[in-house]
Amino acid sequence: MDLPAIIADIVAHAASREDRGTVASYIPELAKVDPGQFGIAVATADGRLIEGGDCATGFSIQSISKVFALTLALGKIGDQLWQRVGREPSGNAFNSIVQLEQEQGIPRNPFINAGAVVVADVNLGGHQPRVAIGEMLRFVRYLAGDDGIAINETVAASETATGFRNMALANYMRAFGNIRHPVDLVLGTYFHQCAIEMSCRQLALAGRYLMLDGRHPEGGRVVSSSRAKRINETCARVGVAL
Repeated sequence: MDLPAIIADIVAHAASREDRGTVASYIPELAKVDPGQFGIAVATADGRLIEGGDCATGFSIQSISKVFALTLALGKIGDQLWQRVGREPSGNAFNSIVQLEQEQGIPRNPFINAGAVVVADVNLGGHQPRVAIGEMLRFVRYLAGDDGIAINETVAASETATGFRNMALANYMRAFGNIRHPVDLVLGTYFHQCAIEMSCRQLALAGRYLMLDGRHPEGGRVVSSSRAKRINETCARVGVAL
């Protein structure tokens, strides 16, 4: 397979299209993103990195951060996590509150917003948000091998100012006892996690451990082989791709 040629074709095709879609507007700061941008980066198991387009342009990774947050949470409490969040598709919008009432405050999976907020509650672990946020930031820097990765504080502030649905989800789950820390601290952790800014290149490098059975390509192990498989299975089951 000629990956460089395939990537080049994809970039050329994207550049030729006038219908670039619509950027997210539910967070005001995201509405300012240039819809003309397109980047792609593919990291392979044999160590190659094939890139194209605006692959070095940073953007807030938003829900992609949920995969890294899940990895950290499983490292903290292991399979106990699945008592507080499921592993099945939700069938509803990512920020829906409907199923929470029917299922007693247990989100369907860790990649819808309610599930990700529970994961943030686990990662908060009795600390102040700055500690949990710092841990997440160090983790993605380690995975990508890039200490330049940072949080876009403007995006984080925009999310905090407008995240009313997430506030509702968190408070609703706290009523069921599935959020253990003060809601404002949990959401502070979650909003800053989503506001981590990375490029396609950095993301491709950060995700390598999931295709290498939990190993870091530079040596050492990020997670066990079985846990890497479980994370990949959960992503596949609920339709998430990294």
